[in-house]
Amino acid sequence: MTVLKVNHVTVYRYAKPVRLGDHRLMFRPRDSHDMRLLDTRMVISPPAKKIRWMHDVFGNSIAICSFDRSTTELRFESRIRLDHFGLSNPDFPIEEYARTYPFSYSSDEIPDLGRTTERHFPDPDHKVDEWAKQFIRTDGPTETQEMLVAMTRTIKDSFEYKGRTAAGTQSPVETLEKNTGSCRDFALLMMEAARTLGFAARFVSGYLYDPAVDGDPESRVGGGATHAWVQIYLPGAGWVEFDPTNGIVGGAGLIRVAVTRDPAQAVPLSGDWFGAAEDFLGMDVEVMVTSE
Repeated sequence: MTVLKVNHVTVYRYAKPVRLGDHRLMFRPRDSHDMRLLDTRMVISPPAKKIRWMHDVFGNSIAICSFDRSTTELRFESRIRLDHFGLSNPDFPIEEYARTYPFSYSSDEIPDLGRTTERHFPDPDHKVDEWAKQFIRTDGPTETQEMLVAMTRTIKDSFEYKGRTAAGTQSPVETLEKNTGSCRDFALLMMEAARTLGFAARFVSGYLYDPAVDGDPESRVGGGATHAWVQIYLPGAGWVEFDPTNGIVGGAGLIRVAVTRDPAQAVPLSGDWFGAAEDFLGMDVEVMVTSE
């Protein structure tokens, strides 16, 4: 068990006072058997008139903040403390029939996996198809776990990481063509590649604990901002975490906040403001994850 602390600050700045509309926040981690929230605190300036909590269609915690005043700066600071039990490189207890690829999900699971098995992005020249097929062995049985671990680590070793502040993700085809991307782009590539091979896969957004922050020589890529990775459903093991940005298999250092079918459904913070377009001066985001 590790006790982790997350401090996530987002600041919007405007040249003139602007009127604020509702803002949608996805900051609260998902409690589970491998992660337990100990304390949470949200500081908003100017203060929200009203905060309404809800669960979205995936069970993620959403806060809707309403405002009744104008401002030149809008600041959100989320402070979280939690117990983390994530394992590094676990040996998955996969059902015997699914230990080698290909296999089919059971009739009991298929209805609930739903659209997580479907591809969401066009691939007219089958570039993602061909890239995914390289992990299928031609000289013998393809071990399911071995194949997915190889895919995770190939993305880490073969692609150049470049952080981006712009919203959205590259398409998987674009990531293959550029051979570079952010954590969101790598997660989406692996998600679509896994779906190409028939796996159920989900997009995960949250935070990354980098041991280097606390002086450990081990370092990871993607800290200082929100992070993204992928979950793949394996019979017997359930939803398993894969972080292709760092080659991480298992949940060690990964703090889940949102689990969605598509990256566009996992935006940490969004909202409206009313004023002239040129009044927007920019946005700053800072995320710090440390161990206690």
